[in-house]
Amino acid sequence: MADALELDALWTDFHRVVNMTSAELAAWLKVRDAAEETEPLPEQAGTPTGQRVLAILQKRRTDLTDDDVRVMYEVVDTVGDLVDMEDEPDPETAPEDTRRRHRLMTLGHDPLKP
Repeated sequence: MADALELDALWTDFHRVVNMTSAELAAWLKVRDAAEETEPLPEQAGTPTGQRVLAILQKRRTDLTDDDVRVMYEVVDTVGDLVDMEDEPDPETAPEDTRRRHRLMTLGHDPLKP
């Protein structure tokens, strides 16, 4: 596992990019997977990464596993690649912007959230 200073920095970065609460993310994952014919069990809704982000949000820093740390790095890197955290542009209404927002929300980042 990462050393204490590295873990502190990762924890801070993770919670900076994941701007949705665990309740908001859980609700989004359920809505995202809802379909006319079928709907997964609430605890199985969403992508595996989305479920991992949700689990991490519900943990204390001292309870993180090596796999949690790996997922946190992955989420920080992915959101960082898709979003300019310092200067997020105004949202547009094009379909590709909606898909981008939904992908980010699955990782716990809502670009429309202040």
